[in-house]
Amino acid sequence: MTIQDLPQALWEHLTFTVVSVAAGFLLGLVLGILLSRKPALSGVVLPVLSIFNTIPGIVFIGLLFLAWGSHLATVLVALGIYATFPVLKNTYAGLISVDQQYIEAARGCGMSPAQCLFRVELPLALPTVIGGLRMSTVYTVSWAVLASMIGLGGLGTFIYAGLSSNDNGLILLGAIPAALLAFVLGSLVDLLQRHVVPKGMRKAGERA
Repeated sequence: MTIQDLPQALWEHLTFTVVSVAAGFLLGLVLGILLSRKPALSGVVLPVLSIFNTIPGIVFIGLLFLAWGSHLATVLVALGIYATFPVLKNTYAGLISVDQQYIEAARGCGMSPAQCLFRVELPLALPTVIGGLRMSTVYTVSWAVLASMIGLGGLGTFIYAGLSSNDNGLILLGAIPAALLAFVLGSLVDLLQRHVVPKGMRKAGERA
């Protein structure tokens, strides 16, 4: 591995992250909404997901590797599932924390359940939902390092090559861009939040 290989590894790492987070965000948002409508079900599903989330990423990718082999889908499915958890939990938490008076007011205005969800509940829960997206993004950048363990590239290639050869330079060549990538993507999510969430709600979300 040389510095000439860095742009390709960075692009692979970015691709793993963006695709996985996008899929995880959509899945987490949908599941979070569904669970907020089924309190009894959430009492069973959320603890199970919390237990599943404690499984190390290396173990999960290893199991998928044994089942599917070294394919792009192996990494994307594993990372996508892990990226789902923060979004799902924050979406659920944000929706159930919406003050009931707003929901009742929306229903009193004749809104349907779907209109109430998309026009009242989700906008009010948005700071918490985007907080989950930020966590998902930053975590996935670090988890994507595991892709190199099954030969699919990314910045982890430098890190593991450096560890195996005791070369600190290679380790830093992978670790520093990964840290910068997490910072940049996290900042982009923060920028998104500033554009879509009113200032007063952002402050409320930060205090919470």
